[in-house]
Amino acid sequence: MAASPLPRWAPTPSPTRPLRVPNASQIAISSCSSWTVCSSLSSDDGVLPVDAPANGADDGDRVGCHPLDCVGARKRGHHLQEASPMVFLTWEDLTVTASSGRGSRAVILDRLSGCARPGEVLALMGPSGCGKTTLLDALAGRLGTDKKRTGDILINGRREKLAFGTSAYVTQETLLMATLTVSEAVHCSAQLQLPDTVPAAEKRARADRAIRQMGLAAVAGSRIGGRVCKGISGGQRRRVSICVELLASPALVFLDEPTGGLDSAASLHVMGRIASLAREERMTVVAAVHQPSSEVFGLFHGLCLLAYGKMVYFGPAADALEFFDANGYPCPLRRNPSDHFLTMINKDFEELEEGTTLILPRAAEVIETLVDSLISQRSSGIKNEAFAIKEGAPLAKKRQSTFFTKCAVLTRRSCTNMHRDAGYYWLRFGIYIGICLSIGTIFFNVGNSFASIQARASMLMFTSTLLTMMSIGGFPSFVEDMKIFRKEQLNGHYDATAFVISNTLSSTPYLGIISIIPGAIAYYLTGLQRGFDHFVYFAAVLWACTMLVEGLMMIVAAIVPDFLLGIITGSGMQGLLMLNAGFFRLPSDLPKPIWKYPTYYISYHKYATQGLYKNEFLGLTFEDLGGRGLTLNGEYILKTYLQVEMGYSKWVDLAILLAMILIYRMLFLVTIKVGDAVKPMIKCISVKV
Repeated sequence: MAASPLPRWAPTPSPTRPLRVPNASQIAISSCSSWTVCSSLSSDDGVLPVDAPANGADDGDRVGCHPLDCVGARKRGHHLQEASPMVFLTWEDLTVTASSGRGSRAVILDRLSGCARPGEVLALMGPSGCGKTTLLDALAGRLGTDKKRTGDILINGRREKLAFGTSAYVTQETLLMATLTVSEAVHCSAQLQLPDTVPAAEKRARADRAIRQMGLAAVAGSRIGGRVCKGISGGQRRRVSICVELLASPALVFLDEPTGGLDSAASLHVMGRIASLAREERMTVVAAVHQPSSEVFGLFHGLCLLAYGKMVYFGPAADALEFFDANGYPCPLRRNPSDHFLTMINKDFEELEEGTTLILPRAAEVIETLVDSLISQRSSGIKNEAFAIKEGAPLAKKRQSTFFTKCAVLTRRSCTNMHRDAGYYWLRFGIYIGICLSIGTIFFNVGNSFASIQARASMLMFTSTLLTMMSIGGFPSFVEDMKIFRKEQLNGHYDATAFVISNTLSSTPYLGIISIIPGAIAYYLTGLQRGFDHFVYFAAVLWACTMLVEGLMMIVAAIVPDFLLGIITGSGMQGLLMLNAGFFRLPSDLPKPIWKYPTYYISYHKYATQGLYKNEFLGLTFEDLGGRGLTLNGEYILKTYLQVEMGYSKWVDLAILLAMILIYRMLFLVTIKVGDAVKPMIKCISVKV
């Protein structure tokens, strides 16, 4: 039987569309460019040349243009942000271990070496759990504190950290603000990442081009969706994530499962666009891909094939078939190469079902053979020359928007999110009105009898503690905000200070609304002390309490990784503080250790209830219970019955609450900054439990 002229992976030619034949210039470029000789991109002085061609690249007018602009934009005089320097990424003997309990450490990555070149796409492939994401995190400098890394990672021959604008990381989990439209999300990101020297019209134009390039123009006005609403599809969200991270024109891009949730046509479009951006802008792209189609696989320049922490192949993607064939594992005719690679090195399904006709060699033997073959090739001289590159100039941090611009953009974006998310404040606002109507009808017009003393105290205590405690209901939204913040902070879009300030400014008016309107219902139905100044103080205390509860829950959200555990933790903390506020147990009756000192004095409920007591009882008189015609003034009741501290006025109590708001927000900021060190310990404890 005559051998087929087609390679094993070649698709059947279309009867209606002829196969495209490369022109002479493309053949010349392809033949003179070797992927394995990585040092060919380094000049004599050790700096990567700007005009170095990549595999299959047609330089022309495309070199240096912004990746989201049309080809030849600079030739037409379109001035944009400064071009990114090229990044040559290398790693040698990279080993990553993680704690596995009882003092032992598990090896996740075992002595990996490789490189990624400018203008090309390096694909990381392997079975699930082989270490693709860990390798991406290690190269991007994002390993958690529970993992330890050894080995060298060099950027242009130097050991340095990646500055803003030089790299971008698209995580496997799509983290976007669900209430924003696609256009709003990309525009806000452009305002955060691009410097103030770029005109607002140009930022918007660049964002619109990015949306069109990723095929999102049809859904630009649709909400992203998620927990709040359905929104766009998962694949479209994935493309929005990629679009957002490419706005700053990074020189180094890490993609974790960029084709996740995409169909084959969308995967080919997205990866084709990424490959063309890498070629045109000389970006270095490292992508962890699970199982690409044959068309997508053909877009990769390099391939790093992992199997359970070990590297079984590294080199040109086009040579992987020959490597497997030379080691006795040829790819069957017309099978997708990536399918063949993953099938041969996957040990998870070696126990075949009874009656199957699939006969494969043991994956452990295949992995051992391929690893030995790769090591022998390198030891015999076929070795990556990337580590011979001379030290180049350090990467400079790109300019971005100012701190005040970031705060303004984040505040506006947060206000939009709070306004559109019904569960964030509006549902709570409706429940507040219902509860305050209940309070007002239960305590309706309490009067000035002796029995009204206890009624007034109970009503004020319930309103300032149990009512404001309902701010816990917004905790799921807090967790989503924290996830988005973590992603954008790691990518350098803004820092924790801007996030805390914008979150505080955006929540202030909404908390004011749900404090004033429901508070007025409860206040006037109950018949509390007349006078507009008394009501203003009452509403101010309610607002301060809700701000404090939100600050406390944001601190919990920054530490506790799970929203259910966070709600339980926050409720327990507030319950303890409420118990020591001086209502359920008078201050003189509290046990001195712990409960009186210091819990009673650090509980914000204490200052809220005592301030409201002073606001309500001072200036009132009540009939004596004995009916002897005697009256009791409010000051006597505060001192004797309620044991309120009368050495300072109610405004001091309010000032203490305002100071505690600032303290809680500062603690929130500190918690965010040290949260990365605390979270791994919490995860370890939860796993052991």
